[in-house]
Amino acid sequence: MVTRMKILIVEDDLEAAAYLAKAFREAGIVSDHASDGESGLFMASENAYDVLVVDRMLPRRDGLSLITELRRRGVHTPVLILSALGQVDDRVTGLRAGGDDYLPKPYAFSELLARVEVLGRRKGTLDQDMVYRVGDLELDRLAHSVRRQGKEIPLQPREFRLLEYLMKNAGQVVTRTMLLENVWDYHFDPQTNVIDVHVSRLRSKIEKDFEPPLLRTVRGAGYMIKDDRTAEI
Repeated sequence: MVTRMKILIVEDDLEAAAYLAKAFREAGIVSDHASDGESGLFMASENAYDVLVVDRMLPRRDGLSLITELRRRGVHTPVLILSALGQVDDRVTGLRAGGDDYLPKPYAFSELLARVEVLGRRKGTLDQDMVYRVGDLELDRLAHSVRRQGKEIPLQPREFRLLEYLMKNAGQVVTRTMLLENVWDYHFDPQTNVIDVHVSRLRSKIEKDFEPPLLRTVRGAGYMIKDDRTAEI
């Protein structure tokens, strides 16, 4: 039995989703549910899950597009694809889109559970890639937590994504356009002040009562997060 695992079920068939949620609960696994691809993308981007169980054929955004976008955003949560499309070419397409496993419908829940357990254990091998550090600032993508000098710093979801992107590119200038496209998914005038407002809020949270300053504004270019005291950035 797997305990304390949390998964996201992305399934538009409400009866099937309810069955899975009940079966996973009986196996000691907590689950959330999204009924379409856009909702699944949002929930998987904003929350920490051990495994995503994604139906391939979904309204608003199909399962493969959902997975591809998650990978583009740097979300590496293991994904199990469920689909009535079970031919070899279908499975290959799903895996190449970023899926970690592919289970054709109909399936036995015992096999689904076993596959989810395997994927849940796999996340332990990803922990190193899931933690970013800049000086004494640490961001844990799996735990969705931020600490500095061991003190936890609560952030709003958008602030977390902003800091995650900055730390992923630590030591490099990140332009406003890059932030709009990768944190907000907007493609318009980079002069909008939405970035300034969020950077200001983020800076106050990660630098208040701490030294040295890490988040700097590069005039005319963008932003950079870096600790000059250490070789590690």
